[in-house]
Amino acid sequence: MPEHELWLTALLNRFLAGPAEMVLNLASRLGLPGLHPGQGRPWTNYVAMEILVILLLMIAAAVLRTRLSVERPGTFQLSFEAVYNFLGEQARDIVGPDSERYLAFFCTIAIFILCSNLLGLVPSFDAPTMYYYVPAGVAACCFVYYHSQGVRVQGPLGYLKHFAGPMWWLAWFMFPLEIISHCIRPFSLTVRLYANMYAGEQVTTSFISLVPFVIPIALMALHILVSLIQAFIFTMLTIAYVGGAVAQEEH
Repeated sequence: MPEHELWLTALLNRFLAGPAEMVLNLASRLGLPGLHPGQGRPWTNYVAMEILVILLLMIAAAVLRTRLSVERPGTFQLSFEAVYNFLGEQARDIVGPDSERYLAFFCTIAIFILCSNLLGLVPSFDAPTMYYYVPAGVAACCFVYYHSQGVRVQGPLGYLKHFAGPMWWLAWFMFPLEIISHCIRPFSLTVRLYANMYAGEQVTTSFISLVPFVIPIALMALHILVSLIQAFIFTMLTIAYVGGAVAQEEH
């Protein structure tokens, strides 16, 4: 993992180290894994970049809200509508007629991952998704979300029937197999996104330092393509997991 400190991270460590240390100390006392006091520099690159992406998305949403128009939608509005409509179609095909209930979550995941991936193209910034903590956090959110929706729709007992398989006499074999399969899902989501973004970031950085012109432009175009593909794959897998969790047997 990159060990250099970005300028934004250094700025946060200089002026906002106190609040971060307080949160980390509290987390450490509660015994939360992986959270320990930062010893004067509690802010890390991936946290700073993740916060930056969230702030930029909040600003974009605030600006978009003031410009919403039915008669004359702008390019900004049409771009978000294109993402919403595309994911809406995919969700209807996979989840079913009740897919609109989950569409806000799908769009949030897709836009956050895409913007995080593309942030690495901006000089002096890193893509948050090239640090495995961020893909792991998003994967954990998806894991909790689709299980909670499965329990909400079918009830605890009804949802557990999915793990037993279609034939009751194979339940003894299918149940542990399904548990293992579901536990592997967040790891596969994390590794796929993290590995692709980390490798892409390292290749792009290396070529830019060696050949500062034509080749880096081609690599940056490739980086954009990889960013789009990885955001799409992550979101589609999340849609598929939700669809499997809320599916009714009669459907």
